[in-house]
Amino acid sequence: MTVEDIRLRKGDGDRPATDEAEIDRLVRAFYTRIRADAVLGPIFDGVIGDNWEPHLLKMIDFWSSVMLTTGRYKGQPMRAHLKLKQVTPEHFERWLTLFRETADAVCAPEAADRFVEKAGRIAESLQLGMFFKPVLHDPSR
Repeated sequence: MTVEDIRLRKGDGDRPATDEAEIDRLVRAFYTRIRADAVLGPIFDGVIGDNWEPHLLKMIDFWSSVMLTTGRYKGQPMRAHLKLKQVTPEHFERWLTLFRETADAVCAPEAADRFVEKAGRIAESLQLGMFFKPVLHDPSR
């Protein structure tokens, strides 16, 4: 565990920056916004269909693993996102905007900042995996 991991995991003193209840509230509130969003809602509905509760539980496990290092999430987010051919970098910008708004509304300020920081890194990693084309960035061209 790095110093950065410890800093992001801890809040004041030895208290975690978040807890399972806050993660649950954030995930459920965020995906309520996603489903209502004119841009992202149809994409998510097309993939998830009527299986929202299993998806929410998976995302709660994901954020628990990210924020509290519980190790509960066992999925492969890159593989799942690579299948989404209709997704563009602009969709990630919208996703991050909604995530930031939701975290600010639902979480304590320190926790919201940490969630948003992690979400930004995750989005950047997924975008690199999905959209980076080395041939377009080859300095010898």
